[in-house]
This record gives sequence, structure tokens and C-alpha cells, in this order.
Amino acid sequence: MATLAQQVEQATSLGILLLGTTLAVLSLLAWRRERDARMAIVSASYAMFSLYGLAVFLEYYLLDWGLATAATVELLEHGSAALILVGLAGFFAALSRD
Repeated sequence: MATLAQQVEQATSLGILLLGTTLAVLSLLAWRRERDARMAIVSASYAMFSLYGLAVFLEYYLLDWGLATAATVELLEHGSAALILVGLAGFFAALSRD
């Protein structure tokens, strides 16, 4: 049974996954309509947030099902934080383009 902290982390990560995916799809649809390169960058940035949410959400399942070791799962979780960094840089690039 997961602790309260683990349940909060997993629920928040699921929210990041669902919201990020929804926003990525909506941004992609806006890009298809307008063909503005900034919307493509924004869509890719939201997709990176979604991937981060997926990695953290699956963390406990990977451990429970024995699909990965604790060290591998921790590396995946902490390494996927780089997706947040790249996503934020993408947003900055989209906002600063003329």
C-alpha cells in the first residue's frame, strides 16, 4: 500500500499527464490551423510535461510489478525532470520569437 505522500505524488503526476496531453493536443490543433511555428514549440513543450507526468506516475507500478529496480526507477524519475527544463526553455523560445 502506498503512503499518503506517494498517493499525492501519483495523483499529481496523473494530473500533469492528462492536462499536459490535453494542452499539447489543443496547441497542435492550433498549429495546424495557423501554421505558426511558435504553436508547434508550445505543443512540444506541453508534450514534454506530459512525458514527465507519465514517468513519475508509472514509478510505483514499475516497482510493484518488478519491471525495474529501485535505482533505475529513481534515475528515470529524476532524469525526466530534464523534460521540465527543456519544456520551460521551449516556452521561453516561443514567447521571445518575433
